Amino acid sequence: MNVQIIAEMACSHEGDVSLAKKIIDGAGKAKANAIQFQIWSLPDMVVPNHPDYRLLTKLELKQSQWEELVKYTRSHYPTMQIIACVYEQKSVDFCKDVVVDAYKIHSADLSNPYLIKYVAATSKRIDLSTGASTLEEIKTAIQWIKETSQSQVWLMYGYQNFPTRSSDVHLRYMMTLKKKFGLPIGYQDHSDAELQTAFTIPAAAVGMGVDIIEKHITHDRKLKGVDHQAALNPDEFVKFVGMIREIEVANGKAERNRFSEDELKYRKYAKKSLVAKHNIPSGTQLTQEDLSYMRAAELGLPPDQAHLLIGRVTRREIDAYQLIRKGDVI
Repeated sequence: MNVQIIAEMACSHEGDVSLAKKIIDGAGKAKANAIQFQIWSLPDMVVPNHPDYRLLTKLELKQSQWEELVKYTRSHYPTMQIIACVYEQKSVDFCKDVVVDAYKIHSADLSNPYLIKYVAATSKRIDLSTGASTLEEIKTAIQWIKETSQSQVWLMYGYQNFPTRSSDVHLRYMMTLKKKFGLPIGYQDHSDAELQTAFTIPAAAVGMGVDIIEKHITHDRKLKGVDHQAALNPDEFVKFVGMIREIEVANGKAERNRFSEDELKYRKYAKKSLVAKHNIPSGTQLTQEDLSYMRAAELGLPPDQAHLLIGRVTRREIDAYQLIRKGDVI
């Protein structure tokens, strides 16, 4: 499949539907494959004395607001999928009603069979986040899904720190996960959006062969809101998607069946051929000293086929710098 680009809104909407629409617009205009919403019911997700409870209260959107955003996405960007990152069963029920395209299980719930199996029962695709999780936890979570339904599973890998230091990314381990579990692998990038690494590390991941890129998007990073550190502005996200698509084209195919027209022209121009080092009379038994290896106006015998000429006798006079072909010798 083509590299799937997921625009992760997270909490960048700051609890404001109008800001959420700006982010959706950014993802849609950039032609992201999907927009990802974090949908939760706070009383069912976090205990009241949790240090982030008051902040989450300000960020939480009502189900009616999420319904409005789903409808907005469907009407304005009908080809862009909606992925719901859910944390409890109440939100899963809501997402079934509004018909999202796929679900994300946060790595915090990788050891939560109750939520994982509940989501799997929808039979929708599950993007399974694996950050800060053991191989055994990942394996078990996949088994719970398979025991419940035929839901497609995408493994999502990302270092859970904002912003992520390059030394903590470990792209090679991500590819180990792909090989071990035989599932599509996605890279969740949390690099500092102010740095070039916000582009170069995802680019490296695509070059290594990831199937999915998840990248945070916001409405305006200068405002320093929640989930803004690793998030690109809409104009940056357009460039980001363009970069991924360009790399995707450059990756090309693993096998080549024939040369392109440009390559054939290059071979004719640049490849070296066997030519006469000096004027060679007819009837000369050729030696290494009679041959040169040079670029010519057209392709002749390549240098590694000199053995087809050495020791043979010329059947015609050959001028200096002329191609020597197999038909020129006896």
